[in-house]
Amino acid sequence: MTTDADDDTAAAGPEGSSSEDDSSASVPVETDDSSADAAADSGSAVDDTSRVGEGASSETAESGTETANAATDDRYTRKQCVLLTGCSSGIGEATARAFLEENWQVVATARNTDNLTDLEEAGCHTLELDVTEPAQVARAVEQTVEIGGAIDCLVNNAGYAQLGPTEDISTGELQRQFDVNVYGPHRLTRAALPHMRAQGDGRIINLSSVLGRISVAGAGAYSGSKHALEAMSDALRSEVEEFGIDVVVVEPGPVKSAFSDRCDEEIPGERTPAYESLYEVFDDTQLIGGDGPFASDPEDVAAAIVHAGTCPEPPARYPVGPVAEYGLYARYLPDWLRDAGYRFIRKLV
Repeated sequence: MTTDADDDTAAAGPEGSSSEDDSSASVPVETDDSSADAAADSGSAVDDTSRVGEGASSETAESGTETANAATDDRYTRKQCVLLTGCSSGIGEATARAFLEENWQVVATARNTDNLTDLEEAGCHTLELDVTEPAQVARAVEQTVEIGGAIDCLVNNAGYAQLGPTEDISTGELQRQFDVNVYGPHRLTRAALPHMRAQGDGRIINLSSVLGRISVAGAGAYSGSKHALEAMSDALRSEVEEFGIDVVVVEPGPVKSAFSDRCDEEIPGERTPAYESLYEVFDDTQLIGGDGPFASDPEDVAAAIVHAGTCPEPPARYPVGPVAEYGLYARYLPDWLRDAGYRFIRKLV
């Protein structure tokens, strides 16, 4: 499509051509030795100009090569840069501090930046980020690239657990669970991948859970979101391997953090009486949260994340803590045996 100005220019072309044709037809052309000499001089000038142009092109090519080499060298001289989500407390905060100790540039994010004051004082760059807001996601990735010169590692840590019997969880609550735990990492991954692909390397670390490999009564919504995240990570890992990008899943068991408090908040307020025994299991925080004897410290998970982000060839999965390491074997048990185990726990409670 052309603009009005383009149309005007195009329309003027034939008229000018017609005028030139008429002019050339009415004026006789004379040639003499002086015009021939002028033509020769003109040809010599063109040759000189051509040689100058070739020299300029050569200089431009050399300049481009030097710029490309400088960009390559920059990858090895600048600090590496990581973008972290969900850094207001717990695993996210511990991971931000752990990357700082490794001399990385850290961009720590949370929905409320007031909760990031300590990390900012420690040396992190802090940004507001709600992973359910596409505009904020795009802005956070672009700002990370501006801060660090690249985005070497993306850690999708933000998430929460919607617990409760499937019958008591509304469709809206289920959608919100997936919006944060699945669509959030998906948004950030899509925004970061073009930069990583252009860089020729990068690493994406997705925070899952032992419940991303197995599921138990009352955790269907949360487990479903983590199962989806793991499946997406497995597919992505094969898709981006040729671009020098690694995808890693970290699978903690129970963790001593505010996460378990959030779990308590997300248990449905309106409870179906028929599930009273199941709610009693939830009320015993030692069975569902980070207060139990087998819970890991946030620093343990942070250490796994940093190792996944810095080691040359990371494994596809990092189970963290005894519950995660041994609980994964439950996947290989017959379904009837796992169901019997839940019935036994319910009787204990």
